[in-house]
Amino acid sequence: MKTTLHTTRLRLAEPFRISRAVMDARDAVRLSVEHGGLSGHGEVVASVYYGLDTATIRRLLGVAARVLGRFATPESALDAQRERRLLPASTPPGVAAAVDAALLDLVGKRAGTPVHALLGTTAPPAAPTARTLGIMSPVQAALRARALADSGFTVLKVKGGSPDPEDDLARVRAVREAAPHAALLLDPNGAWSAGQARALLPRFAELGVEAVEQPTVPGDPEALARLAEGSPLPVIADEDAVGPEDVRRLAGRVHGINVKLAKCGGVHAALRIAESLRGSGTALMLGCLTASSLGLAPAVHLADRARWVDLDGHLLLAHDPWEGIGGTDGTVRASDRAGLGVRPRPEPAPTPTRAAHAPDKSPAREESAP
Repeated sequence: MKTTLHTTRLRLAEPFRISRAVMDARDAVRLSVEHGGLSGHGEVVASVYYGLDTATIRRLLGVAARVLGRFATPESALDAQRERRLLPASTPPGVAAAVDAALLDLVGKRAGTPVHALLGTTAPPAAPTARTLGIMSPVQAALRARALADSGFTVLKVKGGSPDPEDDLARVRAVREAAPHAALLLDPNGAWSAGQARALLPRFAELGVEAVEQPTVPGDPEALARLAEGSPLPVIADEDAVGPEDVRRLAGRVHGINVKLAKCGGVHAALRIAESLRGSGTALMLGCLTASSLGLAPAVHLADRARWVDLDGHLLLAHDPWEGIGGTDGTVRASDRAGLGVRPRPEPAPTPTRAAHAPDKSPAREESAP
């Protein structure tokens, strides 16, 4: 199997602010695996929080490429990935998820079968996705919420964690008034102490918030579980639920677990988590990082298995280099095309300019993985 890497700069339509950072762009590294004239693709995005810069991603994907070269077929490599014997245990989950996705895409294309069918689902999954509003003024949030509701979004997620919690309350209140029929989720990204959370959650519940993600500082899952016991609204673990041990510790003790493929290691790891939660009373949420449609597509093929779906990372981009999962009308949909069902989107036409210097026409960087 031949492997290539390609790095793309993903720029956001506008800066996106959460409690711990502001982001306006990130790199995405695509892994392409070719065999028998067909190619499968997966994507890893750089993340300071997960300790993955672009150079590290490319180095680790190079290691994965050498491993893939030992397998005669993508099907045998996918079997090894499913059984957790393909990659070293030290492989970061985001890298493992990209390898998982590329193999699923290629195996599906070779079989003429969409990924969801490979996973046992007959109809292409479709689900309303939350659309996230970053930390912004109440006026901005209200305008954005109204426009999104008019576009078809029925679930809105509001970021919290402002230095003054009253700012968060004002933002949520403005969104509630602007989009009275939308379901509201709240995500402070672990910005509060347990005491702050106990004082604030009843006030957010009064505003109609239906669930809260990781309200407390990560690192103390027991405190999060205790908070969930008396919370007036469902508590979903995110930063405190990374690996299988975290999930086992919190199953039945929080109301939801936010599963991101880049956090858990890919589709097959997510399926194992879903199985471990079965019957526990803890529901599954599917989340994402800001990424292209290629990066989000594997999770969309699981969308019918989740209570909450938050797969809008591609909608934050100024230009998504891939297409095929929808979402602009508030619903993400897996394709019935073979593999992941996404395809490259045509590049936007360049904006006419009268600048004195000619635009940079250097080719995109793509190379064979070592």
